Amino acid sequence: MITKGIRGATTVNQNTADEIKSATIEMFSMLIKENNLDENYVSHVIFTMTKDLNAAYPAKFVRKDLGWNKTAFICEQELDIEDSLEKCIRVLIVYNCEKDFEPQFVYLHNAKDLRK
Repeated sequence: MITKGIRGATTVNQNTADEIKSATIEMFSMLIKENNLDENYVSHVIFTMTKDLNAAYPAKFVRKDLGWNKTAFICEQELDIEDSLEKCIRVLIVYNCEKDFEPQFVYLHNAKDLRK
Protein backbone atom coordinates (compact mmCIF):
# COMPACT_ATOMS: atom_id res chain seq x y z
CA MET A 1 0.00 0.00 0.00
CA ILE A 2 1.16 3.55 -0.82
CA THR A 3 -0.13 7.07 -0.22
CA LYS A 4 -1.47 9.40 -2.91
CA GLY A 5 -3.05 12.84 -2.87
CA ILE A 6 -6.49 13.54 -4.27
CA ARG A 7 -7.20 17.18 -5.14
CA GLY A 8 -10.38 19.12 -5.45
CA ALA A 9 -11.49 22.74 -5.63
CA THR A 10 -14.66 24.74 -5.94
CA THR A 11 -15.86 28.30 -5.60
CA VAL A 12 -18.75 30.11 -3.97
CA ASN A 13 -20.50 33.34 -4.90
CA GLN A 14 -20.74 34.75 -1.37
CA ASN A 15 -18.94 34.36 1.94
CA THR A 16 -21.77 32.68 3.84
CA ALA A 17 -21.86 29.50 5.89
CA ASP A 18 -24.66 28.15 3.68
CA GLU A 19 -22.67 28.64 0.47
CA ILE A 20 -19.49 27.20 1.97
CA LYS A 21 -21.48 24.21 3.23
CA SER A 22 -23.21 23.58 -0.10
CA ALA A 23 -20.02 23.88 -2.15
CA THR A 24 -18.00 21.74 0.25
CA ILE A 25 -20.59 18.95 0.38
CA GLU A 26 -20.97 18.99 -3.42
CA MET A 27 -17.20 18.80 -4.01
CA PHE A 28 -16.41 16.26 -1.29
CA SER A 29 -19.33 14.00 -2.25
CA MET A 30 -18.12 13.99 -5.84
CA LEU A 31 -14.57 13.16 -4.71
CA ILE A 32 -15.92 10.23 -2.69
CA LYS A 33 -17.94 8.96 -5.65
CA GLU A 34 -15.31 9.50 -8.37
CA ASN A 35 -12.57 7.84 -6.29
CA ASN A 36 -14.70 5.23 -4.50
CA LEU A 37 -13.20 6.53 -1.24
CA ASP A 38 -13.31 4.58 1.99
CA GLU A 39 -12.80 6.81 5.03
CA ASN A 40 -10.82 4.02 6.70
CA TYR A 41 -8.02 4.54 4.17
CA VAL A 42 -7.84 8.33 4.49
CA SER A 43 -4.79 9.52 6.42
CA HIS A 44 -5.91 13.14 6.70
CA VAL A 45 -7.62 15.96 4.81
CA ILE A 46 -6.40 19.53 4.35
CA PHE A 47 -8.79 22.29 3.33
CA THR A 48 -7.67 25.76 2.30
CA MET A 49 -9.81 28.79 1.55
CA THR A 50 -8.92 32.13 0.03
CA LYS A 51 -8.72 35.11 2.37
CA ASP A 52 -12.18 36.34 1.31
CA LEU A 53 -13.83 33.27 2.90
CA ASN A 54 -14.16 33.11 6.66
CA ALA A 55 -17.84 32.38 7.39
CA ALA A 56 -17.36 28.67 8.21
CA TYR A 57 -14.93 25.76 8.37
CA PRO A 58 -15.46 23.36 5.46
CA ALA A 59 -14.28 20.36 7.50
CA LYS A 60 -17.20 20.89 9.89
CA PHE A 61 -19.67 20.03 7.14
CA VAL A 62 -17.83 16.88 6.06
CA ARG A 63 -17.85 15.64 9.66
CA LYS A 64 -21.40 16.73 10.45
CA ASP A 65 -23.24 16.14 7.17
CA LEU A 66 -21.25 13.29 5.61
CA GLY A 67 -20.41 11.53 8.88
CA TRP A 68 -16.65 11.46 8.44
CA ASN A 69 -15.74 11.35 12.13
CA LYS A 70 -12.61 9.16 12.05
CA THR A 71 -10.53 11.45 9.83
CA ALA A 72 -8.14 14.19 10.89
CA PHE A 73 -9.03 17.49 9.21
CA ILE A 74 -7.36 20.87 9.19
CA CYS A 75 -8.48 24.13 7.60
CA GLU A 76 -5.99 26.80 6.55
CA GLN A 77 -5.91 30.06 4.66
CA GLU A 78 -4.69 29.83 1.07
CA LEU A 79 -1.72 31.96 0.04
CA ASP A 80 -2.82 35.42 -1.04
CA ILE A 81 -1.42 35.55 -4.57
CA GLU A 82 -2.10 38.56 -6.77
CA ASP A 83 -4.81 37.94 -9.39
CA SER A 84 -5.60 34.48 -8.01
CA LEU A 85 -9.04 32.89 -8.07
CA GLU A 86 -11.36 34.42 -5.46
CA LYS A 87 -13.78 32.70 -3.09
CA CYS A 88 -12.10 29.35 -3.62
CA ILE A 89 -12.17 26.27 -1.40
CA ARG A 90 -9.45 23.70 -2.08
CA VAL A 91 -8.96 20.25 -0.61
CA LEU A 92 -6.18 17.67 -0.47
CA ILE A 93 -7.18 14.18 0.63
CA VAL A 94 -4.20 12.04 1.63
CA TYR A 95 -5.23 8.48 0.74
CA ASN A 96 -3.65 5.10 1.44
CA CYS A 97 -4.19 2.98 -1.65
CA GLU A 98 -2.82 0.40 -4.03
CA LYS A 99 -0.03 1.44 -6.37
CA ASP A 100 -2.29 1.34 -9.44
CA PHE A 101 -4.92 3.68 -7.96
CA GLU A 102 -5.40 6.71 -10.23
CA PRO A 103 -6.78 9.72 -8.34
CA GLN A 104 -9.68 11.51 -9.98
CA PHE A 105 -9.47 15.22 -9.22
CA VAL A 106 -12.64 17.32 -9.02
CA TYR A 107 -12.72 21.00 -9.99
CA LEU A 108 -16.12 22.67 -9.92
CA HIS A 109 -17.61 26.05 -10.85
CA ASN A 110 -14.95 28.76 -11.35
CA ALA A 111 -12.28 26.40 -10.02
CA LYS A 112 -12.40 24.59 -13.36
CA ASP A 113 -10.15 27.42 -14.57
CA LEU A 114 -7.38 26.17 -12.26
CA ARG A 115 -6.79 23.17 -14.53
CA LYS A 116 -6.52 25.05 -17.83
